[in-house]
Amino acid sequence: MARVRVNKFIADAGICSRRKADEHIRCGDVLVNGEPAVPGMKIDPATDRVTVCGKPLSAEPEQLVYYALYKPTGVVSTASDPHGRPAVTDLVPNRPRVYPVGRLDIDSEGLILLTNDGQLAHELMHPSFEHEKEYEVLVHHPPAGLEQDRIVAIFTAGIATDGELLRADQVSVGNVSQQDSNTALLRIILHTGYNRQIRRMCEALGLSVIKLRRVRIGKLYLQSLGLKPGEYREIDKAEVL
Repeated sequence: MARVRVNKFIADAGICSRRKADEHIRCGDVLVNGEPAVPGMKIDPATDRVTVCGKPLSAEPEQLVYYALYKPTGVVSTASDPHGRPAVTDLVPNRPRVYPVGRLDIDSEGLILLTNDGQLAHELMHPSFEHEKEYEVLVHHPPAGLEQDRIVAIFTAGIATDGELLRADQVSVGNVSQQDSNTALLRIILHTGYNRQIRRMCEALGLSVIKLRRVRIGKLYLQSLGLKPGEYREIDKAEVL
């Protein structure tokens, strides 16, 4: 069997994503033949013994499963929460164990995927693969707020904040009603996934987010799934990529 990076081996075993595996490696949670693993390390799955937090891993991964979940607000996008808040993993079957792909903050809702396929998780989360995520964002802005064309121009050019350049691939702006000219519905497409990216961009422009919902990941649309908040459906990998 060919040698593989230890983070890929961990992800393929359904333990977590490659990114999370790298965190475990840096924290000393990963041992290879009883010795701490190092970032970038390669192993022979046929002969090397790998453990994560004391749990031995098999070269044969569990059956791969994929869940599309309509995450409600008030639920965290993690496998567990130290504060006891409900997590997305509480809303899907607990065997085989799955992990959320990316994140939606606790105040946001919409489509999120959970899987034990570490390779898929890596592809969807890494910006270099340029898989799109689409969002509907209801915002309120002051009476002397920005014009629609200006909002689009700034979002697509990028906003520098906290040492990161946050930008949208596409943005459209529509009025919600004729009666409330200070409320607008933004449709935003990203392929990046910085922490609270859309909310931070809106805050930088003085736009107050009323509701944020993710409606698409790749080619999978929330509307086509027919899910209500808190509901999930098992899907095929081909439905996403």
